[in-house]
Parts: sequence; structure tokens; C-alpha cells
Amino acid sequence: MQQGRTSLLTVEQALADYAVLITELKKQYGARDCPVIAFGGSYGGMLSAYMRIKYPNLVAGALAASAPLLSVAGIGDPNEFFQAVTANFQNASPACAKAVSKAFQEINDLYLSGAYDRISSEMSVCQRLSSKEDIYQLFGFARNAFTMMAMLNYPYKTDFLGHLPAHPVKAACAQILAHQDPVKGLAALVGVFYNSTGMVPCYDVYKQYRKCADPTGCGTGLDAEAWDYQACTEINLTFNSNNVTDMFPAMPFTEATRQQYCFSKWLVQPRRNWLQTMFWGSDLKAASNIIFSNGDLDPWAGGGIKSNLSSSLIAITIKESAHHLDLRGYNPADPPSVTAARNLEARIIHDWVQSARTEKPWEKMSVGRSL
Repeated sequence: MQQGRTSLLTVEQALADYAVLITELKKQYGARDCPVIAFGGSYGGMLSAYMRIKYPNLVAGALAASAPLLSVAGIGDPNEFFQAVTANFQNASPACAKAVSKAFQEINDLYLSGAYDRISSEMSVCQRLSSKEDIYQLFGFARNAFTMMAMLNYPYKTDFLGHLPAHPVKAACAQILAHQDPVKGLAALVGVFYNSTGMVPCYDVYKQYRKCADPTGCGTGLDAEAWDYQACTEINLTFNSNNVTDMFPAMPFTEATRQQYCFSKWLVQPRRNWLQTMFWGSDLKAASNIIFSNGDLDPWAGGGIKSNLSSSLIAITIKESAHHLDLRGYNPADPPSVTAARNLEARIIHDWVQSARTEKPWEKMSVGRSL
């Protein structure tokens, strides 16, 4: 990323850019009275809701799909996310979740006995693991595969954030359950995400997964760096796995850990309460015309708005739906619940547009009173 420009990576700047774009497009196309609806999923869903809150004069309504507005504002249980990921695999197959937990425990036992060669071999890593740091890098690498497959647990194959088969959680469970050795099974399971082509000879756990201020994973490349910076400044993602409420190794990511990492990496201190101050946190009742949609398969759903806040702040929970599936295009494999949600969203948005076209505040303003 370009030096000196990193500080522009803020929610406020993104919203201001959209505000300028909308204003200029309306001017360019002579569409001053044309209502605008904001759509977004995940971080885009957050921006969509924030856009309606911050610029209601420009945006008549917003569809915020899979938008974890509460968790990113630092509200909620930090253990909830990986508990939800675990539930995805548990629901697919109780034996699968048990096998996963057993595999991680066996790796930990092998690590404590110094059996680095065996771990390296059975997990098919490219470079021999030789330290506690390497083992926890492996744990993060593996946990990230579970996170991505739970998020992208769509009923058809996709190339979104990775090449995945239909129902990737079930496909992954089939891999680990096909192996008698749980560690080798875990290696096969994570390959559903990291080795979708079947052509990857080994896993480079430091190249394919990079630690960052988002324990659910930042990805790689410049986009990952940008997200890491935002997770170090405004966006709170202090999620933990604890091996009690979830099937993963205990890997705490506390606010103190975040602060230490962010200062070391970016020379910044996180503003933990800023999103609550700037965008109201959970106290959103003064807003209007926002749809909050969440899929019941999506591990991010627990950090979103899941009940109606008013007649125009509407929560939709979609059964059999993963991360913002309602915003994806039609597919014959879509469950009926997703089609029904899309139709409901369309009707609500149609009403908002009609209302915005007929209600013009500048025509209703009364003449000011003279004193």
C-alpha cells in the first residue's frame, strides 16, 4: 500500500466517497429526484447500513446483508463466532466435529512430545514445523479453512473467496471421516479449501495464511493488508477459540493482544468504542428503512441484528443460508427460504422507493415564522 495514504482506510472515508459518487452521478444523469438504495454484504453490508444512518438525505433505504454491526462495534460474546463455526460442522455430522477436536488434540499432544516430523508429515506441510510458533501458525491456518467453509456453505459450487464445492461443510466432513488417522483426515479436510484443485503438493502455512488483527482471517495480498489496518483502528474483531464451546485449540485474541499487534505492525492504537459512538452501536432505533438479513448457517449472524427494531428496521433470518446468499444471483439449487427472502426484500424496497418518490420534504416545508 502507498505510504502516507493508509490513514484514508476508514469507514468514514468510504462513506464520504460513496456520498460524492452518488451526488455526482445524480447530477451527471439529471436524476436529482431518483431515490437511491444502498446494497451490501458483510463489510459492504455494514457500509450499507451506515450509509443510511450517516447520509439519509442521499440514501432512501439500505439492505445490509450479513452485516455484523454489533460484533464489529465490540458488542457481544467474543467466543460466539467460533462456536457458530463449530455448530455448522456439528450439525452436518456430530462425528465430524468430534473427529476435528480429536485431530487438534492429537497434534497438540505430538507437539508436547516434540514429534514435529510426524506433525509435518501427516499435515503435509511444505516446511518442517519446529517450534511452538509454527504449531500455532498451523492451528490458525487450519481454523481459517473451517471459517471460510462455514461462511461460504452455499448449496452450489462457487469461486467466491476460494474454489469450493457445493455444501463445502459436508464435503469437508466427508474427508476427515474417510480417514482412520484424525491428523491425516484434518489435512484432507482443510484441503477442500486450500487444495481445491488437488494439485497442491503441500501446504505453505505461512504463505497461505497470515496472522492479522482479524482472527477469522484477512486473506492475502493488498486487500488483506487494508483489512488488517481497519481491524487495527475502527473495526473490532477480538474473537477467541477456547476448546470448550468450540472444537478448536484455545487461541485467545484479547484487546491487549490486538493493541500490541497493531502498534507493532501499524503504529496505531485501536479505537475500540468508536463505531458505537459514530454509528450508534446497538441503539439503532432512531434510524429507519434498513433491512438486516442474516443466514442461519452464517457464523457472522450472531454479531448482526436479528430482530425487528421498528416498523422500518426489519430483520430477516434466512434458513439454510450462508454468508449473504440473498445477494447472490439466482441458482436452481437455492433453497425456497432464500427465494422468499429476496422477494420480501424486493417488496420492502419497492415501498421505500415509492414513498421517496411521493414524499419530497422540500415541497412540504412551511414558511418560516417571523418574530
